Amino acid sequence: MKTKFIILILIAGLLSACGSQPAETPASQPTEESAPTVEAPANPPAASDTTIPPTEAPTEQPTTEPAATTGVSFANDILPVIQSRCINCHGGNKIEEGLSMKTYGDLMAGSDNGPVIVPGDAAGSLLVELVSKQEMPKRGPKLTPPQVQLIVDWVNQGALDN
Repeated sequence: MKTKFIILILIAGLLSACGSQPAETPASQPTEESAPTVEAPANPPAASDTTIPPTEAPTEQPTTEPAATTGVSFANDILPVIQSRCINCHGGNKIEEGLSMKTYGDLMAGSDNGPVIVPGDAAGSLLVELVSKQEMPKRGPKLTPPQVQLIVDWVNQGALDN
């Protein structure tokens, strides 16, 4: 009980010591004492006169526009998803529906049903439709929402071989 009381007194002492120190003014902000005084003009302008509002400190503006995102990369973003989820049925010894997805060229060649990717048009791309509806892959784990979004973004960005 004594130790709790001593700790409580120490905490109260620390809090009161910290709270009694005057707050410091940041160096970039002028204090009232150091701020220049401006005297009001002897004859203030009439209400119809145009007055210039006091100027504010300029805000920092970027000198250049933010860099555009580099986009989705086939090699770095799309191919790893394809290799982990699609190659079992669309690569190697097994190629279902005539669609090979081993390389960019194979994917862009399409399937027995025609093109599966329409560059710049995710809504018109069969691959996007099937993975978005979770109809593909048929076996194994489905693509996660971020993986589906990567494919959508890649197709909408032109389905480049990058």
